[in-house]
Order: sequence, then structure tokens, then C-alpha cells
Amino acid sequence: MEFKKGDIYGTHRVLEPKGVLPQPADKLDNTMEIYDNEVLIDVQTLNIDSASFTEIEKRAGGDVEEIKKIIMNIVETTGKHKNPWTGSGGMLIGKVAAIGPNFKGDLRVGDKIATLVSLSLTPLKIEEIKEVRPEIDQVDVKGQAILFQSGLYGILPKDMPKELALSVLDVAGAPAQTAKICKPGDTVVVMGGGGKSGILCCWQAKRQVGVNGKVICVDGFKKSINRAMSVKCADEYLVVNATDAVAMYNEIMEVTEGELADVVINVVNIPNTEMASILACKDNGLVYFFSMATSFTKAALGAEGVGKDVNMLIGNGYTKGHANVALQVLRDDERIMKLFAELYA
Repeated sequence: MEFKKGDIYGTHRVLEPKGVLPQPADKLDNTMEIYDNEVLIDVQTLNIDSASFTEIEKRAGGDVEEIKKIIMNIVETTGKHKNPWTGSGGMLIGKVAAIGPNFKGDLRVGDKIATLVSLSLTPLKIEEIKEVRPEIDQVDVKGQAILFQSGLYGILPKDMPKELALSVLDVAGAPAQTAKICKPGDTVVVMGGGGKSGILCCWQAKRQVGVNGKVICVDGFKKSINRAMSVKCADEYLVVNATDAVAMYNEIMEVTEGELADVVINVVNIPNTEMASILACKDNGLVYFFSMATSFTKAALGAEGVGKDVNMLIGNGYTKGHANVALQVLRDDERIMKLFAELYA
């Protein structure tokens, strides 16, 4: 069989506009005949990223059939799952169906894998949506997808259910980056701390800051805070609306005795939380925006507008070894493993 030669970054799949990479592209070629350096995946489940699913669910009025229609329409018109309102995607799990002869990697046909690159750049074709699980942002499908040579992936671990592994791997960048940016003695605020990535970030931050540091878990919902408290992942727990910057500032001022935070980690899945993050941080501190609902224009101009000299980090979903870091949290803490198994498995 003759294979066409593919580019390492998948630019050969870009239909519109020419000259861009697959992620910013408006439309990809999602024909499922692989190039020489691609992997074909039989897709089982899409894990839509939280900001994206929240937006789709809102536009569908919570109606599952409408959610299916929106997802199908996105994929049919763009050749991938890139949410037109948030620009974000998610990730998938599936089984390796075919491997191009020039693909460099340790994959074999039949391997069960999770893609660790965004659905917003992954060529995807969906035949049918079998089930939507809105409470965990997952969609079971019959379909196929393409992984490029540059695409990251993880072979699914055998010591936990695949749905559980998928839900954790989807946010693996957040706890791994948290491990890099938090230092012993730091005061760390995690906004959206009662959610999936929030609990992982709180746990990782607590490990990094040690006995002289403090981790403050903040969430807009008491139910989420109760979840975080059940696994004892932080030192302080606050219920605060992350879109209310002044309320956030006042609460963090009080709990830190006027010091504010050395590090603020934002994993909230709704827009307009930039200023709450910035005001909660001390001058020369670090604000890490992992949330895909972040407007970096609002963050940059907002910090300038209130005279805040803070460093701001864009939440890169990839850092070396991130998959292992995230999965290890569950292996190291039975309480989190049990909670996540109840929620996502």
C-alpha cells in the first residue's frame, strides 16, 4: 500500500486557511486514510474540556439531544472538535487501529490510549454519539481520529478504570505545572479548587509548600468545597464567586492577614475570573491561568488597570512527565482515588 508523506505537525491536514497549524485552523481534512507518519484511532470516548462542555450545555439548555447536535455539527463543519465559542477541545480515548510505516513511537495496533493533545487540533469523524454524561463532560462515540507524529499520547494504565484515567489525563498539565511553580513556604490560592483539576492542584500544591506553606481552596459552590474537604487537600476552604473580584480580594486578604498569595492557580471553567485571580495575588507573585475560559486581554489590561505587578503564566496543557504526575496523585492518595472513582468511573 502506498502512503502519502505527512508533515510532523499535521499541516498536510489543514484545509482552511492554508499556512496555519491544525489547532488554529478553521477546517481540517478528516478523511480517515492515514499518511505515512500518522496513527488511526478507533475512538471510544471524548472528554470535552470543562469550559467547552459548560458552554455547549448552556447553549443546549441542558438538553442531551441538543448537546449531541451541537457536537456533531462542530465536527461535521470543522473536521475536529474545536468549540467555536471557547476555542478549546478536550481529549479522547480509543484503540489504535492502524499505524503509518514511518510513525516513530512505541505504539502497537490494539493498544488502548489517551491522546494528550487537544481535540481542537485532532482530525475526527463521528458516526454516532452513543451516550452523553454531562456530569463528567464525557461523550461516548463511534468514530475515528488521527494522531500526528508530534501528538502526545499515553497508554492507559491497567490499575484504574479507563474513564477515570481519561478524566485525570485531560487535566494532567495543571497538577504537573503546580509542582513546578509552588515552593516551600508559599501561600497558594487555587480558584475552582473543588473541581477535578482543582483538587489535583490543591493536593500537589500542599505537597510542594510543606508545613510552612498554606493552600487555600476556593470554589463558588459549597458542594464542590465539601468534596475538596472530604479529601483534605488544602489548609483553608472558602466559598467565593470567582467573577466577584472585590469579594475574592477581601476574603483572601482576611485569610492571609493582608499578605495575599504568592501563587494563584485559576482552574475555573467560566469566563470573567481574571481580576479575582490578579487581586488575590501579591505584587511579584505568580498567577497561573489554566482555565480555558481565560481572556488574556482582560488579564493583561486588567492587571495594568489596577497597578498590579504580577507575573502571569498561560496554562500549557503539557509539561514533561505530566501524565505520570497526575495519575500518581491518585495512586498516592486513596481518598482522591476513591472520590474520583465515584465521580468519573
